[in-house]
Amino acid sequence: MDHLVEKALEGDHRAIARLISLVENESPFASQIMANLYAHTGKAHIIGVTGSPGAGKSTLLDKLIDNLKRMEKKIGVIAVDPTSPFSGGAILGDRLRMQSHALEPDVFIRSMGTRGSLGGLSRAAYEAAMILDACGKDVIFIETVGVGQSEVDIVKIADTVCLLLVPGMGDDVQVMKAGIMEIADIFVINKADRDGADRLEAEVNIMLDLYGSKAWRPPIVKTVAERGEGIDALCKALADHKKYLSESEEGKKRFISRIKMEVEEILRREIAKVVEEKWKENCDDNLIRSLASRSIDPYTVAGKILGEIFSRGL
Repeated sequence: MDHLVEKALEGDHRAIARLISLVENESPFASQIMANLYAHTGKAHIIGVTGSPGAGKSTLLDKLIDNLKRMEKKIGVIAVDPTSPFSGGAILGDRLRMQSHALEPDVFIRSMGTRGSLGGLSRAAYEAAMILDACGKDVIFIETVGVGQSEVDIVKIADTVCLLLVPGMGDDVQVMKAGIMEIADIFVINKADRDGADRLEAEVNIMLDLYGSKAWRPPIVKTVAERGEGIDALCKALADHKKYLSESEEGKKRFISRIKMEVEEILRREIAKVVEEKWKENCDDNLIRSLASRSIDPYTVAGKILGEIFSRGL
């Protein structure tokens, strides 16, 4: 395992892919892998890209990769797809949309399933980003499934969140949903050659005005990703936000919040494993019959199991 980690730290894509697979599949080695890599993290700019299905996220990423390559940046992409209910794997395969970059030495692209995570992001997606960070990627994109109130999970992972909107797709309503305005650091109006782009821009500005003045007012960047229009402006906005985070109190607060989140997520996961094992030990036919007949309630059962766990210690 140490040899695999060493190869990954040298930038070997096969080794990186293997490490991500081990973490995604919850290998017994996963915790040790992440522990060994942690000291090498903290250098990459992690960018979340979210928006309605059909907003053009993958096409936009394809053009961003072109621009960043010209700046000699090493790039990682995690495309979070819905999980197949049959195989457990990702079913959209966004790598196909960015296939022109898939074999390039400085670009690593990986599709991952949500694995049932309500926020659209599994813990493995975060750990995959950390692996790519440790292994020398300068910029890491996380493309998420759709947009909605549960999608705010992206803000826990990304340094910068880009919210894609498209004229004529109801995004003027979507953007007003609780939580969506707060997560965006940059608004991208893609397919800006369509009718309604100016109106959508005006409505976003109105909403930003209603939220009051902040040290960082999210810029609105118009793009036509298919033609590569507006990509330079978007790259500048991303660089400006990265600089803002490095110099501001908000950036420090986000950093501290993420450190806390890392430990909290690990604790939740490890405690959940202990609870699940204890439940399997207690779940027999007699107990199920008692629950079905209402002679005992699930709250009492859960309380008893937790009592046994915490009385002997985790």
